[in-house]
Amino acid sequence: MPAPAAPDRAGVPAPTAADLEPRLAEHRRELTGYCYRMLGSAFDAEDAVQETLLRAWKGVDGFQGRSSLRSWLYRIATNVCLTAIEARGRRARPMDLSASAWEPVQASLAARQPEDTWLEPMVDTRVLPEAGDPADVAVARESIRLAFVAALQHLPPRQRAVLILRDVLRWRAEEVAGLLETSTASVNSALQRARATLATRPDVDLDAATGAGRTDLDAEHRDLLERYVRAFESYDMDAFVALLAEDVTQNMPPFEMWLAGPQDVVAWMVGPGRACRGSRLVRVDVNGSPAFAQYKPGGADGSLEPWAIHALELRGGRIHRITSFLDTRLFAHFGLPPELPAR
Repeated sequence: MPAPAAPDRAGVPAPTAADLEPRLAEHRRELTGYCYRMLGSAFDAEDAVQETLLRAWKGVDGFQGRSSLRSWLYRIATNVCLTAIEARGRRARPMDLSASAWEPVQASLAARQPEDTWLEPMVDTRVLPEAGDPADVAVARESIRLAFVAALQHLPPRQRAVLILRDVLRWRAEEVAGLLETSTASVNSALQRARATLATRPDVDLDAATGAGRTDLDAEHRDLLERYVRAFESYDMDAFVALLAEDVTQNMPPFEMWLAGPQDVVAWMVGPGRACRGSRLVRVDVNGSPAFAQYKPGGADGSLEPWAIHALELRGGRIHRITSFLDTRLFAHFGLPPELPAR
C-alpha cells in the first residue's frame, strides 16, 4: 500500500495512485484519439495510451496538482508519441510512396511492405466522444479521416503535436507551450508552418477537421452504401462500376498497389481479386467514415473468414477512394466476429 502523499504547495495532500486510477480510465478514449492522430496506427495508439497510463500511475508522486490531470496526461502521452515516432518513423499510404504514378493491374501484387509501413484504420468507437455537442462530435469525426491523419504524418513530430493540440483539441498557445516546454512564439510559428504544409494537400479539408465545416452522411450517400453492398456481394461489376467516381483510386496495404480509374478497379476485381466473389460485408465505421469488414469464402465448412476492412471515401454521390486493409488482426481489435456462417 503506497505511503501517504506529501502535501502540495497549498497544503492539500497530493493524490495517490489509488485516487487517480479511476480518473485515469476516464481519459482513455480521448488519449487514444490523440495518439492515433500522432502515430497513424490503431495498435501503436493503444500501446501509447497504455504506456501513458502506466507512467502516470507510477509517477503519481511527481504530480502535485499544479496542472490539471488532463494536461499532465497529455504531456506524458506527447512524450510517448514523440519517442515512438523517432523510433519508427511515419506511416504512409501507397499513393504517398509515389505521388505521380500507380501500379497497373497486372503488377498490383508484385510488391509489398511490412505492416508497420502503412497508415492503419481506427474504429470510431475507440476515439470519438460517446456524447456531447453534435458540432464537437462532427469535428472529432473529421479530424480522424484517413486523408487528414495521412497528411499529419507529413509534418515534423512537434509540428504535428502543435497542430492537433491547437487546431483540433483547441488548446491555448500558452498551454501547448507549457506542455512542450517551449515559448508561445515557438508554438505559434510551428502552427503556421504546419497549416501551410497541410494547405498543400489537395485531399485534406483543414477547415472541416478543425471545426469550420462538417460533413454528414446524407440520404444520397446512405443509398450509395446499400448499393455498394448489393453490387459487391453479388459481384455485379456493371452495378459496381456505376458507383465509382471517374477519378476513383483503390489501394490495399500491405501491398504497394495503387489503382486509378473505374476500369482498373473493376479489372482488378475480376482478375487478381476474383477470389473475393461470394464475400459478405459487415458495416463498421472507421476514421469517421463508412467502412465494411469483408469476410471471404475459405472455411472448410463453408464459413467465411476475415479478409479485409474496406474504408470508403465518398464524394458527390460516388465512391472516390477504396482502401482495403488486409491486416486481419483488425477484426479482433475492432470487436468483429472471427467468422461468418455459410449462407
